[in-house]
Amino acid sequence: QAQLTESGGGLAQTGGSLRLSCGVSGRTFSGCVVGWFRQAPGKEREFVAGSSYSTEYSDSVKGRFTISRDSAKNTVYLQMGSLKPEDTAVYYCAATWATWYASPRTLVYNYWGQGTQVTVSS
Repeated sequence: QAQLTESGGGLAQTGGSLRLSCGVSGRTFSGCVVGWFRQAPGKEREFVAGSSYSTEYSDSVKGRFTISRDSAKNTVYLQMGSLKPEDTAVYYCAATWATWYASPRTLVYNYWGQGTQVTVSS
């Protein structure tokens, strides 16, 4: 069974930056598609970014967030910049090994992290 461990959330000011980490353990990192999602209070969970054979971003974060992978550390990062108050949410990473050659946005994820709070003050 895979396990995902998130870290890096916290408080930032508008315009600031934060980096989230998602460590993958229990299964090979090779072929692991990782997606980042977020859920704000009273809202549905939404896709933020994903890493498979390609990277993909939601329109709301494109140009501000960057997803990257470190295979040596079995970790996927979400570098968040130019933060806005509307980025405030609980952020979750998720993983699937179902298929590598697919859009991360469209996949069903089998494994989820515990979530990490990101709060952006105005």
